[in-house]
Order: sequence, then structure tokens, then C-alpha cells
Amino acid sequence: MAKKRVLFISQEIVPYLPESEMANIGRFLPQGIQDKGKEIRTFMPRYGCINERRNQLHEVIRLSGMNLIINDTDHPLIIKVASIQAARMQVYFIDNEDYFQRKYTISDEEGNFFPDNDERSIFFARGVFETVRKLRWAPDLIYCQGWFTALVPLYLKKEYHDDPVFSKTKVVFSTYNDKFDGKLDEKFGEKAITEGVSRKDVTLLKDPTHTNINKLAFQYADGIIFNHKDVDDELRTFASDLKKPTLEYPGEQSYIEAYSDFFDKIIE
Repeated sequence: MAKKRVLFISQEIVPYLPESEMANIGRFLPQGIQDKGKEIRTFMPRYGCINERRNQLHEVIRLSGMNLIINDTDHPLIIKVASIQAARMQVYFIDNEDYFQRKYTISDEEGNFFPDNDERSIFFARGVFETVRKLRWAPDLIYCQGWFTALVPLYLKKEYHDDPVFSKTKVVFSTYNDKFDGKLDEKFGEKAITEGVSRKDVTLLKDPTHTNINKLAFQYADGIIFNHKDVDDELRTFASDLKKPTLEYPGEQSYIEAYSDFFDKIIE
């Protein structure tokens, strides 16, 4: 029987970014799922603060070179890869000079959100899908974590659902207490529209707060994980009303086992 395949799309992964709850799960969950006999692929943004030489990133020429149009502008998609030897695991990086060649991740040195974070998240989500298509690697399940990945469920269900690579793929979205103040660009919803995504599909992005961006992900996900005990009550209520499979974070000691069982339930 063919191994099941899980695609991990993470906002942060150790050792490429400093330790955090999200970055640790981004690093150790894929390894744990691989150790349980599944095939994995892992993606993250190539933020400018990641040292390419130290982490031995190199460009994958055969996967790079495509352009993605966002807000009527062409943006070249560059794919890089590195290995975490201890985990026998490769990490693919989505890169672009306009969006990711800066010294910080999602905020500047004074903690101000980058004004183009909406476009960066669109580019990242679409870049992952286009790269996996090129790899011709059909995942049974996508696990995406952090608000920066929140468009993944939408694009899977609306833009890529007819693609043979993704036609049978399920998606689990994992939310954190990574709340930000204010909103993303007010035209976020317009920019997120593609051939398969209509204005109606992104109604929640008319008011692009952290809560609404997460709600959008919940709306299109097949399963939801609350990755922190302090998740917004409004999100819990919204998820409950959707009546989709949900999982509470069971703690650092047992999350790999719990997530693995949850993934199997969603895949089946």
C-alpha cells in the first residue's frame, strides 16, 4: 500500500527562525509524522533574516522561474531548499526579491507590520501550490499553521480542486495566539481573487483582521486545530458553529501522537 503523503506549510520553522511554539511544531511535527511512516514535504517563506550560507540553502533551478501575478504585477517565484540532517528532512523555501529580501519576518525593527503582508501571504500560498504541482507530488493532506498560511484552504478548495495533484487532498488549518493589532491591507480580498476564487468566496476579507483571516481558513478547512490554550473565544465559537472536526492542543509532550491520529481521521 502506498504511503500517505502530508504537505506541511509553516509560517516559522526552527532552526531557520528563533524558537517559538509555532517554529518548534513546524520543525518536529513533520519529523514525527515521517517517523510514523508517511511521506512528507515541508515549506516555509525564505525571510531575509535566514542566513543562506549557514543553513546551506540553494536554489532549485528546475522549480524556479515562474511568475505569479498579484495586484496586476508579475513577481518571479524562486524556490530554495535546505536539509535538516538530523531529521532526514528537506525544507523548501518560497522566495521573491520584492517580498522576502528584508531583514525581518512580518514586522520591521520597530515592530510595525509590513504594509504588503497581505500580498506576501498570497504569494507564499500560491507559490507552494505551484511548486507542488511542478513536483507532481499529490498530497493526501495539507497541514498549514499560522495566519500567514490562512489562504491555503481557500485556494485548495476553489483554485486547485480540479487539478489532479490536489483533487483528493484534505486540509487541516492550525491556529495560534499570534494575534496582530489592526488589519491587513483593505484590498486584501480583491488581491486574493483568482480564476477559481470569486469576490463572494473572500467576503470575510472585507475586514481583514486576524480573527477574520483565521475564520476564512476555518471556512474552507476539513479540520481545525487550536494550537494554543489562549485562542480567541470568537474563533472557538465560529469553529463550533461550522461543526467540523476540531482538536485542542494536547501539550508539548503528546501533540505528535494526537495530530497523527487527527490527520488519519481527516484523510479517511
